[in-house]
Amino acid sequence: MKAVTEGSVFTKSPHRRFNPLKQEWVLVSPNRTLRPWQGQTEKTVVPGALEFDPECYLCPGNMRAGGAKTDMYTSTYVFENDYAALKSDVPDVRLDEGGQGLLVAEGESGVCRVICFSPRHDLTLAKMSVEEIRAVVDVWTEQSVELSASDDISYVQIFENRGAMMGASNPHPHGQVWASRSVPNEVVVEQKGQAKYLAEHRCCLLCAYREMEMRLGERVVGVNGSFVAVVPYWAVWPFEVMVLPLRHVAGLEDLTGAERDGLAEMLQMVTSTYDKVFDTPFPYSMGLHPAPCDGEEHPEWHFHAHFYPPLLRSATIRKFMVGFELLGGPQRDITPETAAETLRAASAKE
Repeated sequence: MKAVTEGSVFTKSPHRRFNPLKQEWVLVSPNRTLRPWQGQTEKTVVPGALEFDPECYLCPGNMRAGGAKTDMYTSTYVFENDYAALKSDVPDVRLDEGGQGLLVAEGESGVCRVICFSPRHDLTLAKMSVEEIRAVVDVWTEQSVELSASDDISYVQIFENRGAMMGASNPHPHGQVWASRSVPNEVVVEQKGQAKYLAEHRCCLLCAYREMEMRLGERVVGVNGSFVAVVPYWAVWPFEVMVLPLRHVAGLEDLTGAERDGLAEMLQMVTSTYDKVFDTPFPYSMGLHPAPCDGEEHPEWHFHAHFYPPLLRSATIRKFMVGFELLGGPQRDITPETAAETLRAASAKE
């Protein structure tokens, strides 16, 4: 294959990009951005207007579906998920039907909690102050430290699904933490990718990547004294963003007070910028990726956060992961460089 030094040849032509973090390729097809659309369109999202909703089970003092009463909280609030996907009393057992490695199952224990970001029903991270988001970061850190200290926990996954389009069952500002006995698939893949890069290059993959992106600047969305937000070179979702600390740290507990402030500021910037792209509350799934807490050393791991938003062309047209994406591999239409330019322009809006 002919080597190419100028990236401009790829701005309009189909090509694929390598994701060293996951050791996979993504097909980029910028020529498809002009295709007509007669498929499904989504309803325009109307922002919530009530500070307190008497029908919302996450608002202070209201009854939840499982019969428990939500406390009269005034800042953040954490409780055990009433309909948890993981339970702590599951035995550590393994089944291999027939002994051929074909029908294999294992018991999976863990803890699932809900984290309310604010008592106000009408807020989102995009509308919260940096100080309010810092309180959320502190709670994330506390939960991570507490849960990862358990011998029965190998990973603590903190995430937020925002918007009905991303499966959020309630518009009240909240996220979740799932702590599991095993290390989840996506984390296993990223751990292998980072370990491979460290072994081959004797440096951290995401440290090297961060420095390159900041030097080039074309995919950088925003930067502060502690964090940078970029549209990854290998991004799959149209306006995907990765948030990286400027210092090599493995998890939330390693962040200084100033760095926690920086993370809060970056989360506010990214989420508020999203809302300006199509002038609508922007749906997304966001998750933090700290190192596993499986008892092993992880010098390769660099803490980071992923934002996966589905909107593609407008507030009503989303990206669908179907067809080739399900059967072949990930594919995107707009280039990451175009997406980053759009996000930078949105960020500059008043």
